[in-house]
Amino acid sequence: MVKETKLYDIINVKPEATQDEIKKGYRKAALKWHPDKNKDNPDAAEKFKEASQAYEILSDPEKRKIYDQYGLEFLLRGGGAPPPDGGSNPFAGGVPPEFGGFNFEGGPSGGSRTFHFSTGNGGAFNFNNPEDIFTEFMRSHGGAGGMHGDAEGVPNIFSSFSGGGPRGGRSSRMRSSGFDPEPRGRESTPEITTVERALPLSLEELFSGVTKKMKIKRKTYDESGKRVQTDQILEVPIKPGLKKGSKIKFNGVGDQVEGGRQDLHFIVEEKEHILFKREDNDIVHTVTLDLKEALTGWKRTVTTIDGRQLNLDKGGPTQPNSEERFPGLGMPISKKPGHRGDFVIRYKINFPTSLTAAQKQKLKEIL
Repeated sequence: MVKETKLYDIINVKPEATQDEIKKGYRKAALKWHPDKNKDNPDAAEKFKEASQAYEILSDPEKRKIYDQYGLEFLLRGGGAPPPDGGSNPFAGGVPPEFGGFNFEGGPSGGSRTFHFSTGNGGAFNFNNPEDIFTEFMRSHGGAGGMHGDAEGVPNIFSSFSGGGPRGGRSSRMRSSGFDPEPRGRESTPEITTVERALPLSLEELFSGVTKKMKIKRKTYDESGKRVQTDQILEVPIKPGLKKGSKIKFNGVGDQVEGGRQDLHFIVEEKEHILFKREDNDIVHTVTLDLKEALTGWKRTVTTIDGRQLNLDKGGPTQPNSEERFPGLGMPISKKPGHRGDFVIRYKINFPTSLTAAQKQKLKEIL
């Protein structure tokens, strides 16, 4: 039985785990907490660091043996005092020089911690950089290393995981303990992550349909195992009548990560239009009238989104917030080719801000 299970808990494996299980546990934890995948979670970097450093201890048989037998308290003391059962402790007089001291910043309990080794002769022994541990691990055991990237004028849509998540919906926030509470069993291959990016489109583009060309930068490995970046142009088809919130999906076009390549989903956004407002499949245009026009009559020429002119001649009165519909002049209905919604003209009446006593009297006589 081991002294304690803290390091095993960090990577979600049992104390009796084999080296293969420790590798799988670390890979899963590192991918879950990688800072580039959790930009909106300030605690992720520390959890990623803990997982990498825990792996560096548990993957070394000698370090793991000391940890299993005497736990963090013994390592924290650096061999200065034996554990309670010191009579059976072969290192009661001090830890061998290669494991001279082991410290958790923040103390033996509570809060997130950072590991540090120091040698018995006073020289410093520090852990490798967590990102280097991760990169080397993934290079040796398959998968992707760092997830960083930039784009020289064109945003690298795979450098940001904001709004993205595992395919099939984003999971709930990870528990603060930093480990996966799923029952132990055979490890499944991690799901391929999906990157979601907004695609703003004008109302005219959504009306007519268009093909947008988007340049992406993605990272992969060449035959020698070196991390390389390549460019690709995606042609994004926009069907006439597509609605905001629609997703246009590209599978396997992104960075190489554990389990394959990332997927990319473009999410349609609708830019605000100066003249028209879309309501489902209808297009709404507002005509503003002053009170005199609304009461006595008016004329207007209104142009639809496809350039057709509608001549309006009303004798009045026109009711505030009333509307007229022109069937078949609205947005195309994407699921019903050849069909369109309505063009709606909505009337807004501007009332005067003040009236003189004489004007009020005349209105009383007239109305």
